Amino acid sequence: MSKLLIIDDDPDVLMAARLLLKRHFGHVDIEKNPERIPFLINNGQYDVILLDMNFERDVSSGREGFLWLDRILDIDPMATVILITAYGDVEMAVRAIKLGATDFVLKPWENTKLLATIESALAKSAKAAEATGRPKAGGDTAKKGAVKSASPAGTVLIGSSPSMRQVFATIDQVAGTDANVLILGENGTGKDVIAREIHRRSHRSDKPFVSVDIGALSESLFESELFGHVKGAFTDARDDRAGRFEEAHTGTIFLDEIGNISLPQQARLLTILQQRNVTRVGSNKPKAVDVRLICATNADVYGRVADRSFRQDLLYRINTIELRLPPLRERVEDIVPLAEHFMKQYRQQYNRRIMGLSPALVRQMQQYAWPGNVRELQHAVERAVILAQGTELEPANFSLVQSPLQPTTSAAESLHIEDMEKQMIQHAMQKYQGNITDVSRELGLSRQALYRRLEKYGL
Repeated sequence: MSKLLIIDDDPDVLMAARLLLKRHFGHVDIEKNPERIPFLINNGQYDVILLDMNFERDVSSGREGFLWLDRILDIDPMATVILITAYGDVEMAVRAIKLGATDFVLKPWENTKLLATIESALAKSAKAAEATGRPKAGGDTAKKGAVKSASPAGTVLIGSSPSMRQVFATIDQVAGTDANVLILGENGTGKDVIAREIHRRSHRSDKPFVSVDIGALSESLFESELFGHVKGAFTDARDDRAGRFEEAHTGTIFLDEIGNISLPQQARLLTILQQRNVTRVGSNKPKAVDVRLICATNADVYGRVADRSFRQDLLYRINTIELRLPPLRERVEDIVPLAEHFMKQYRQQYNRRIMGLSPALVRQMQQYAWPGNVRELQHAVERAVILAQGTELEPANFSLVQSPLQPTTSAAESLHIEDMEKQMIQHAMQKYQGNITDVSRELGLSRQALYRRLEKYGL
């Protein structure tokens, strides 16, 4: 029972593909709007994704397809993607493969060739899943409805610093209640992990935990995604569909990046939170919802209230309890325990004989500012475990390109994660005079992933 996703802006192509593929593969989802790709992939694991290369804004160059391929692989680096186009040529096919696509087909396709291409991609996907221990998307562990489960206890809830002890104490106090929680912190500090831990410790722990990147919802998708719609409510509404609030009924809904939503979206959300019911788009029948609300943002939400870009009444509604997660540079004593935790995790995953961190590496890690916080540390340790030649992780296994001086808070906040990644790639390209094999080994990336990032940053 394989699970496929097809994205194409032509409804006839979608229906034809679905009719053909449902006879041969277990579960086939179709989507016309590429803007919904992040939500579909974040909330449902697919064995193979078939992606059109040209959408309404750009009907022949394939640029949109490459951009969405990049976005898919950023969300799920192991995704198996087949690109589809009516304007393909050999050069475009080669470029697609270099950027991470598994294969490339032309439309109108030959049915037998399309089926063979998908079968081959499924074989590669299954082999990769077996190597990494990742469950097959269509197996028993994949559930329709795409509700994410909470993380196991202690995933990255590691720390003895005073600031983290305060965070843990607050979690202990509020988890068993139904109080709304607002989690504040920079990117990469683990806001989503804290939200899942609160849910895990709550009396709703056996109920759904639904995570929504609300800041990425466009105006056109906001109500449909959160509140659902009925068949015929708009052009692409072919079936009734429950929204995220309904999916989270009796459980917890986590609204990430709430500080980034527009004023009209804020007003609609506030109404739902006050009334505790939702009305699907195209319907006039409200449905009661019982959810525990957890929100998070990396934005200065109080500053936004001051400049009137965020509603004060909404802030009061969502921050009954407020948790501030400290950046990693402010909890230096937690860096080594976190690094050791990730080291043990990845040495098992990649079957490497890594026994510890060298003293020189410990000093370097404690002096580094970690602008990407715990997420950057995790990725750095994963790369190091893959690259290490001996039984200890050394400074040479890391690519900490920032000057190893503890910067001021404002300096660190000015560094965006993508800027940091671009600098790391530039540094490695200079170090190895552009040798792709050496650069990809240094960064712990596949050649395809490196090519994709070179294209992304125009390097």
